[in-house]
Amino acid sequence: MRLRLLPRSLLGQMLLSVALALLVAQAISAVLQYRAAEQRREFGALSGLAFQLVAEPRFEGQPRWRRLRVERTTQNPLQPGEMREERREEVLRNILINQGIVPAQLIVITRPISEDAYVMGRLQERPDLRSRGEWTTGSMIVAALKREDSGEWTVARVPMTEGGPQQIGALLTQTLLLYIVLVGGLALLLRRITRPIAALTRRVEFFADTRELDGQLEPSGPDDTRRLIAAHNAMEARISALLDEKDVMLGAIGHDLKTPLAALRVRIESVEDAGERAKMAASIDDITRSLDDILSLARVGRPSDPMERTDLAALLSSVVEEYEDMEEPVELADTQRLAIPLRATWLRRALRNLISNALRYGERARVSLVREGNAALVRIEDDGPGIPPQDIARMMEAFTRGDSSRNRETGGAGLGLTLARAIAEQHGGTVRLVNRHGPGGKVVGLVAELRLPLD
Repeated sequence: MRLRLLPRSLLGQMLLSVALALLVAQAISAVLQYRAAEQRREFGALSGLAFQLVAEPRFEGQPRWRRLRVERTTQNPLQPGEMREERREEVLRNILINQGIVPAQLIVITRPISEDAYVMGRLQERPDLRSRGEWTTGSMIVAALKREDSGEWTVARVPMTEGGPQQIGALLTQTLLLYIVLVGGLALLLRRITRPIAALTRRVEFFADTRELDGQLEPSGPDDTRRLIAAHNAMEARISALLDEKDVMLGAIGHDLKTPLAALRVRIESVEDAGERAKMAASIDDITRSLDDILSLARVGRPSDPMERTDLAALLSSVVEEYEDMEEPVELADTQRLAIPLRATWLRRALRNLISNALRYGERARVSLVREGNAALVRIEDDGPGIPPQDIARMMEAFTRGDSSRNRETGGAGLGLTLARAIAEQHGGTVRLVNRHGPGGKVVGLVAELRLPLD
């Protein structure tokens, strides 16, 4: 089963777009805020070092070495293997110059607290200082200043604090609140817009299947959606009226044409020449069949009978038996018992058209029924010349025939395949024509495939 990674509904896609846009915006904001916080933290640390270096320590009778942050020493504070940080040195130098102090020498390094002998010694002498967690683990920035008039180094230390987790937590909280307010509010608004559109979609699908006016929607939602629903209701009413007018017109045409055809059939009995009388009767039969096909094709879009669950294999067997009773070369091959919802009268008409078409052009018909996936597949094979590949699609169009003759054997109006396809689509299925090939790739017949969904 393939997972759908992207929502297919309008509501889902718009909410996903807003969520992704908000996520990108928050990610950019997080990076900028983090950099700004780091710059503030860096400048604060260097400013604190500058204050310690500039301020004259007041020892109040205590030895100078007892201070934890500031140390006076004659030794160079740079330990072996440590790298000076020129960028921080430049920033700190500018801060000191602004305070009126021009450093003779200035060193800035980052050093683990555990490797600083001065701090570790002070912590051993003053265990109470261990309660200050920033001086027990991590790293610190060490700045050493040597003035022009002094032979000593003034060494100041500032522990490095980590502000990342707090900043991330604040950003996550901010993002969550934005999602709740923005995405939640947008979801309510979009739902008000998309709910009537979804209802209209279901209504369009229902009307496409039934052509019924019952259950039209009441306009709701924003003004544009209301106007859309009202316009669709008016369009449905107009389509239904046109279909009713078409049915009345076709009924009248059928009645007006069949009546004189029946009269002609009676009158030809007075024709003495049996051959001429047979030709005239055949012409009347062709006209009658064509008229029936035209009327059926016009009515197929508005079926009046409901779908009923029917054994398709039994229906197919009964149709084949009709041809066998007429001594037509129709053979029923392998079939499977498949019960599906269908309109038996209409589907029987489609099967007859496909079998008759196979007999007309292919001399014989072999009918089979198999299950293929979630569909029932009826195959009708013949032994005819097939159809050129470029003409297969055209053969499904109305009034298209396989040859140009209009005689008794291959006559007709060219509506059989069109009507069969319309009936299949009425059931949610399809009709497809495929050439059948024998040894060497030679076309040895045509296969008409009628595919119907099982559910």
